[in-house]
Amino acid sequence: MLNTISITQIFVPDQDAALHFYVDQLGFEVQTDMAFGPMRFLTVALPSDPGHAVLLEKPGPPGYSEETAAQVRDLVSKGAGGGHLFFTTTDAHRTHAELKERGVELPDEPTEQPYGIDFGFRDPFGNHIRVAQMAAAPTP
Repeated sequence: MLNTISITQIFVPDQDAALHFYVDQLGFEVQTDMAFGPMRFLTVALPSDPGHAVLLEKPGPPGYSEETAAQVRDLVSKGAGGGHLFFTTTDAHRTHAELKERGVELPDEPTEQPYGIDFGFRDPFGNHIRVAQMAAAPTP
């Protein structure tokens, strides 16, 4: 049976810029950064969740022809590439303030939702990111 998700993948057109954003601004740590045939295998993870890495994948060979990779990069930049990351936090307002201090563009303020407090933004490439402070489950 399946036990865990070990790696989630999102497309980024520039792995060095992605590394800066995810490590320096969001607080991830590099897990793997190696040449893997014709591609750079670059994963990052949150220090609090090292068992779940995010592969910052540049679209290109061997998975895609250069023509297809250009189309994927275009879709990602428009927010239509399918990349979504969902995070939880214990304090959405504090997390929002910390990210803003680190230079993350945050178009939304934390908002009360039926499930808790959340806000969303995009990485520099167009991938969607949501951060939620989950409400306590109702007791029966």
